[in-house]
Amino acid sequence: METKLQRNDLVYPELSYRIVGCAYEVFNELGFGHAEKFYQKAMAIALKNNGLTFKEQFYGPLKFQNEVVGKLFFDFLVEEKIVVEIKKNLFYSKTNIDQVNEYLRSNKIKLAILINFTQKGVVFKRLLNIQ
Repeated sequence: METKLQRNDLVYPELSYRIVGCAYEVFNELGFGHAEKFYQKAMAIALKNNGLTFKEQFYGPLKFQNEVVGKLFFDFLVEEKIVVEIKKNLFYSKTNIDQVNEYLRSNKIKLAILINFTQKGVVFKRLLNIQ
C-alpha cells in the first residue's frame, strides 16, 4: 500500500497548486516571448476556467497611522487569500520580491505567488508574510 506524504507546514497548498497549474496551462499554449499584459490576460481566463474567484488589478492601499499614503495594485488576488504577481524575466529581481512582500505586509495577506514566464518555462516562487 502506497502512503502519501502530506505537508502540514504549507499555507494554502491546494489553492497554490491550482494557481500554478493555471500558469502552466498559459505557458503550454502561449509559449515564451509575449508581453506581461498578455500573460496576465491569459492567466485571468485560466483562473476563471478553473473555477477560481479572483480580482484583477486589485487595489490595496498603503497606510501609515490609518491614513492612505500610497496605492498598490496586485495583478491578482485569488480567493481573497493569495496575491499572484506575473513577471516575464529570466530571473527574479530583488525589486520583484520586495514589491510582492510590500503587498503582503500592507494588506495583511499570508501568501503570494510570484510567477515568472521564462524561455525555459514557468518558474514560481511562494512568498510568505511572516509578520
